[in-house]
Amino acid sequence: MSTAEPAATPAPETLSPANPFAAPSTLPYELPPFADITLEHCREALVAGMAAQRAEVAALLADPAAPTFDNTVVALERSGALLGRAEAVFWNLSSSMSSDELRGIEREVAPLSAAHSDALRLDPALFARIDAVHAGRHEAGLDDEQLRLVERYHLDFVLAGAGLDDAGREQLRELNQRLSELSTTFGQNLVVATEAAAVLVTDAAQLDGLSPAEVEAAAGAATERGQEGFLLTLVLPSGQPAMAKLRDRELRHRLHEASLTRASAGEHDNGPIAAEMAHLRAVRARLLGFDTHADLIAADQTARTSAAVDELLGALVTPAMANARAEAEVLAELAAADGVELAAWDWAYYSERVRAERYAVDSGALRPWFELDRVLVDGVFRAAELLYGCTFTPRPDLQGYHPDVRVWEVFGADGAAVGLYLGDFFARDGKRGGAWMSSFVDQSELLGTRPVVFNCLNVTRAAAGQPTLLTMDEVTTLFHEFGHALHGLFSAVTYPRFSGTSVPRDFVEYPSQVNEMWALWPEVLSHYARHVETGEPLAQDAVDAMEAAALWGEGFATVEYLGATLLDQAWHRLTPDTEVTDAQAFEARALADAGVAFDLVPPRYRTTYFQHVFAGGYSAGYYSYIWSEVLDADTVEWFKENGGLRRENGDVFRGRLLSRGGSVDPLGAFRAVRGRDADTGPLLRRRGLTPA
Repeated sequence: MSTAEPAATPAPETLSPANPFAAPSTLPYELPPFADITLEHCREALVAGMAAQRAEVAALLADPAAPTFDNTVVALERSGALLGRAEAVFWNLSSSMSSDELRGIEREVAPLSAAHSDALRLDPALFARIDAVHAGRHEAGLDDEQLRLVERYHLDFVLAGAGLDDAGREQLRELNQRLSELSTTFGQNLVVATEAAAVLVTDAAQLDGLSPAEVEAAAGAATERGQEGFLLTLVLPSGQPAMAKLRDRELRHRLHEASLTRASAGEHDNGPIAAEMAHLRAVRARLLGFDTHADLIAADQTARTSAAVDELLGALVTPAMANARAEAEVLAELAAADGVELAAWDWAYYSERVRAERYAVDSGALRPWFELDRVLVDGVFRAAELLYGCTFTPRPDLQGYHPDVRVWEVFGADGAAVGLYLGDFFARDGKRGGAWMSSFVDQSELLGTRPVVFNCLNVTRAAAGQPTLLTMDEVTTLFHEFGHALHGLFSAVTYPRFSGTSVPRDFVEYPSQVNEMWALWPEVLSHYARHVETGEPLAQDAVDAMEAAALWGEGFATVEYLGATLLDQAWHRLTPDTEVTDAQAFEARALADAGVAFDLVPPRYRTTYFQHVFAGGYSAGYYSYIWSEVLDADTVEWFKENGGLRRENGDVFRGRLLSRGGSVDPLGAFRAVRGRDADTGPLLRRRGLTPA
């Protein structure tokens, strides 16, 4: 990926043929030609792409023929090709390679993008055509996927405000414009604030407990920033991995405070931004006919209502808090033996002691068995080969958007080409925290495209010449994100609107969570969990200890998660007449009112770094993870009941669910695999919230 200074003049609304986005890429699978693309190319293509799509829609509206599925809905599906190519590159780069230059362009184009979306969704003439096709859909001879596409488009437009009058549409445009600006600012503030909050250590003795490789990595991080000493950079969630190992309590406290206070003061304070966004979302929801933003979001999810969300979350709070308090008592005894009164920054450290002493599990000591490349190739890829018959061939001749990015070509069991998989695994400045999957090209039979998907993680890079070793949590994360990648790779739909992970938010995490089960599956684990120096397999007693310890910490994990998801719900249950002036005070009240205020267990994300809901697509939808886990836990039992890692099971799961994307009812796809509706029992047993 090359760079250039942004132009001083506005980008043209027509694109030069020399711009790499001007035509589909000629590389395999239409992989973007990253070596030829500059940020200025992105900027020009985004602006020109919006203009091109508006022209395409204008031509659609000028068609004198009566609205039909082909001349209206399919025409919309085909529109916006230039814009789609540019957006796929630019918005993914904004997450993985942010810079001052990119952030400047982002601030420019984000409101333009919001206005463009509104120009389409709020066009009364366009909605009239869609409405006409929708009204006659049952008499049009459409197949099931076509019928669902018509209904999907109609609902998209209705929820976007297409049915509003002129004044309402204008108000909605203003709301969306401001929300786009605020979301961009929130995300940019968080990147800068997270980098600034990294903890610098000048005395190596304070790092006691970290492995030599981790100390070297911290030294390398400091050197990269031009600092002397050791730099502990932050991951996105509240809990920082080093806190489980650091013996220096004062340093644990510093790291804890740095994490929890990110973006909460000064010029990068995200509190007022979050409060304004919640208020504007409430105003928008009321304009669209819903009581709250949470109700608006639920209407387009499998949950359907916020009451259904409340029912699930409410059933978990009491047993989760009881489990967490019981865990706290155990940890408090350990801390007291050290003359310490247990605090939040001690929890991970003493919890790791419990794992080591009670279950003989030392997470740090297990890392030499989890070398990144071996986990990926002999674990993640191996499980996919055994279950689905697909193989992964390195393509070093194909270039990613950063030198860290590697490319594999994916083939099916029959040897047919499936698509490309890109992996970007290391943390770096300019890359947002967390882990995710996205795509550069979506599969579509209509457009003749095959998928190009990628995973991003934030693994700490080992010192030069040293292997990169993972924690078990990072191993699980890699399997999880690859589950999303498989959802994209196995897509077999006609229309791009339904491709891959284009499913409701409270369903999208389900297939990826199922894929986590293979991390400890014997046929997979024995293949990848080998000591990085000796090749010795991970001993069975260590595996048994990990499985025995599985329920330890579930109280903490569930309360930590519930704290974040109930905080998300609280922000998005606000009504338009309620304005929050102090985000931190609101957060404290919300957690107390929800019954999850527990000083020892802060929420997984606090408001000012809750990227999922204020700079991502999960507003009022963070509950999706636990909702999806109900489906996941039940499906894991289905796999086990049917012999586990068998091709027959993989073919069923792929054919009936993964390949269908959004082209079928999601819960219908679940029933097609499971044979019935989901049962919450497996989830409760997994999390230790009910007797086995």
